[in-house]
Amino acid sequence: MDHPHDHELALGQAHDHEMALRQTHEHGHEHEHELALGHSHSDHVGDHDHELALSAQNHELDLGDNHELAVTDNHDLGVDQNMELSVVQSQDLAVQPVQEMGMSQPQLIIPTTSVMQNRVVPSHPNHELTVGQEFPDVKACRRALRDAAIALHFEIQTVKSDKSRFTAKCASEGCPWRIHAAKLPGVPTFTIRTIQEQHTCGGITHVGHQQASVQWVANSVEERLRENPHYKPKEILDEIYRVHGITLSYKQAWRGKERIMAAVRGSFEEGYRLLPQYCEQIRRTNPGSIASVYGNPADNCFQRLFVSFHASIYGFVNACRPLLGLDRTLLKSKYLGTLLFATGFDGDGALFPLAFGVVDEENEDNWMWFLSELHNLLEINTENMPRLTILSDRQKGIVDGVEANFPTAFHGFCMRHLSDSFRKEFNDTMLVNLLWEAAHALTVIEFEAKILEIEEISQDAAYWIRRIPPRLWATAYFEGTRFGHLTANIVESLNSWILEASGLPIIQMMECIRRQLMTWFNERREASMQWNTVLVPTAERRVLEALERARSYQVLRANEAEFEVISHEGTNIVDIRNRCCLCRGWQLYGLPCAHAVAALHSCRQNVHRFTESCFTVATYRKTYSQTIHPVPDKSLWKELSDGVQDGGNKVEIIINPPKSLRPPGRPRKKRVRAEDRGRVKRVVHCSRCNQTGHFRTTCAAPI
Repeated sequence: MDHPHDHELALGQAHDHEMALRQTHEHGHEHEHELALGHSHSDHVGDHDHELALSAQNHELDLGDNHELAVTDNHDLGVDQNMELSVVQSQDLAVQPVQEMGMSQPQLIIPTTSVMQNRVVPSHPNHELTVGQEFPDVKACRRALRDAAIALHFEIQTVKSDKSRFTAKCASEGCPWRIHAAKLPGVPTFTIRTIQEQHTCGGITHVGHQQASVQWVANSVEERLRENPHYKPKEILDEIYRVHGITLSYKQAWRGKERIMAAVRGSFEEGYRLLPQYCEQIRRTNPGSIASVYGNPADNCFQRLFVSFHASIYGFVNACRPLLGLDRTLLKSKYLGTLLFATGFDGDGALFPLAFGVVDEENEDNWMWFLSELHNLLEINTENMPRLTILSDRQKGIVDGVEANFPTAFHGFCMRHLSDSFRKEFNDTMLVNLLWEAAHALTVIEFEAKILEIEEISQDAAYWIRRIPPRLWATAYFEGTRFGHLTANIVESLNSWILEASGLPIIQMMECIRRQLMTWFNERREASMQWNTVLVPTAERRVLEALERARSYQVLRANEAEFEVISHEGTNIVDIRNRCCLCRGWQLYGLPCAHAVAALHSCRQNVHRFTESCFTVATYRKTYSQTIHPVPDKSLWKELSDGVQDGGNKVEIIINPPKSLRPPGRPRKKRVRAEDRGRVKRVVHCSRCNQTGHFRTTCAAPI
């Protein structure tokens, strides 16, 4: 005879209804059954075992409006006719055992608060937390709980965390969920002891997450950043939102990337510590190079670094024009500093970096030191130091340093810096253009004519210009040979890669510079092998242009060296023996001007023989004949044995980071170009109140 048995199904705190579960057995045996819904509970019905495992992480129970819950002979789950169960579609039916004193009792709980985000709960086994689960140490335990909280969209609050215990609870107020893990005796392994009850909070209802720390962001995108170091913070934010459904701040993404990049390329502090070994590696792999680092004697903090590769020294001394440009750029790294340049120009007009200096700050003493190192470099590598032409801005430290270390050099001011200062004082494009035309004028008459034009427009501007001696910036008065170079704005020319390097740790930055130079030397060396002309391409074009203009010139010969060349511009006197022309073009550029070309052709002379040797392809190849060799990775460097010898005593070299620190936040990456400095902002106009200084959308004037 069949006997009904009543079973109770608890449907969370939000439901007070009871449902009678009746089971009929044809064989006449009476069995009591419990419907247990949890991780590891089974229902035994009749002679068959049925296991119903509904995990909170992997399953959702969707109950429609018209469905009924009942257990029939066929073991179907339905909805009883006397009760309707309505569940919000986005809620999960979470069923977990309640752990008490090692005993577990099944409980079915429906969250009372709906989750606002449409998030998918992942089913990865790494996110499952079970009693008895073990971890290598407490850090691994905390990481696993953090990852589970992020994956299942709830936040946790740490109650206790030390070397032997770890306890956390749900951060939502009133939620009974709690987890406790403890260390196993004798080993560092942690194991989960208890997980108390299930969440009643329904998860977080915002798009952020307390456990989404900077370190979690770094771990999430570490593999991607190792493959692509240029992965942008905005792309990191998009990926985290797409994968985890979490919205973070830009600062978190940027700091997470910086943390991974520090692990990949080394920390800023490590870079300074390894500088002595790095200099030793440069000298070992590139014999003849100069690499020296200096610290403050008082506290061993970094002060100066000077690097010049042998290939650059050889190319400049033996093949480049005796022309140097000096410039600097501020570093964007953690400890700031300034990068100093000394750059020559090859025969084709391209920059030819000679030496680099890194200093803790830009001041007169550091410029004096840098130019002293540069003087020693050239003095060691040349029997007779050439009389240089040096271009720089008007900074006092550079002017004093050039006068002290290169007293015979021709020192000229960079026109880019000069025009920037002029633009700030007189924001007039016409005046700036006239200033450049005056600087390019080859003769004194042309120069004075341009200054008079400026004076007619603004007497103040003319007075400002005349205060600066024209021999320092005007081509017509300059005594040295600049080969047509009026600027030494090296940073603008190197802008494509030098700014990216300026934010790296110091060794990484110097390696970026070395790799760029190594690539340049190889590419330019190979390109020159394809040239079949006597002169380099730029010089060849200038000579061909001069030949074209010279076709209409009339040439009168005075003797074997002197010629009178008549053109529509006037009459010029050419002396081919002294390689000079009255227009001064030949002397200033090193290439025969159109008047000289006409004179040379009239006496059947080869024009190419009357050009400076630095413009020939043979000399250009000599410029890049040496190689800048690679430097091995720091993991392969041999530690300096015990330091360096100093008077018979071994002194350990210690370089600490400089004391200057970058202000917090993301540093500026986009360079403010020279032509944008001092530019007047556009005056905005409000269409609502007819006033200036704001737009209609921000207008606060009463109507």
